[in-house]
Amino acid sequence: MISIDVTLLIQMVNFLILMFILNLLLYKPVLGIIDKRKKNMQDIEEEIKRLNQSVDERMAAYEEKLRLAKLQALEKRQEIMTEGAEQAKSFIEAAKGDIPGMMEKFHADMNREVDEARHILTNQSRKISIEIAEKLMGRSL
Repeated sequence: MISIDVTLLIQMVNFLILMFILNLLLYKPVLGIIDKRKKNMQDIEEEIKRLNQSVDERMAAYEEKLRLAKLQALEKRQEIMTEGAEQAKSFIEAAKGDIPGMMEKFHADMNREVDEARHILTNQSRKISIEIAEKLMGRSL
C-alpha cells in the first residue's frame, strides 16, 4: 500500500527538480531547434513562392514576346504576299500589253512565210508541170 508520508513529498520534489533540469537541458534546446527549422522552412517556402512568381512572370513575358513575334511574322508574311500579288499583277498587265504587238508580229511573219512558200511552190509547180509536159510529149518545150 501507498502511505502518505515524507517520502511522497521527497518524490514530488525530486520530480519537480527533474522536470526543471530536463526542461533546461532537453526540452528548451529541442524546441529551439524545432522553431529554427520551422522558421527556416517558412523562409524557404517564401523564397520558393517568390521564385515561382518570378518564373511565372518571366514565362508570361516570354509568351507575350513570342505572341508579338508571331503577329509581326504574320503581318510581314501578309505584306510580302500582297507585294508579290501586286508584282504578279503588274507582270500580267505588262504581258497583256505585249500580246497584241506579238500577235501582229506573228501574223506578219506568218503572212510573209506563206507568201514565200506560195512563191516557191508556184515556181516549183511551173517547173514540174513543164517537166511533166516534156515527158508526156517526149520533147522539150
